[in-house]
Amino acid sequence: MDNPFQLITDAFAADYQINLSIQGLDGSIMLTLSNSGHVVAKRMISCEQRNDPERLKRLVQSIQFGIAIEQGHSAVAILEAMTDGDTRNLPPPAVKGRPRPAIGF
Repeated sequence: MDNPFQLITDAFAADYQINLSIQGLDGSIMLTLSNSGHVVAKRMISCEQRNDPERLKRLVQSIQFGIAIEQGHSAVAILEAMTDGDTRNLPPPAVKGRPRPAIGF
């Protein structure tokens, strides 16, 4: 089985500071992602999610999706990228007053 902490780190380390802290006796952990001192995402990860590679993968995708939406990316483009397995090639966020560039996946 892959190390769940390494999977989380690999998914987010390029863009965020990662803090994983134990939250309870049941083995749940709190994932906090920060960027320039600001919390970008905070998510509780249950022991069951952490120990099931498929559930952990879906959780990571869910967090990536939420962050991308908050940054102004197109939900449709993000879902297309996730369906194609390319979660790192998201379209740029919208800039006020300018249309979004064409997206090529």
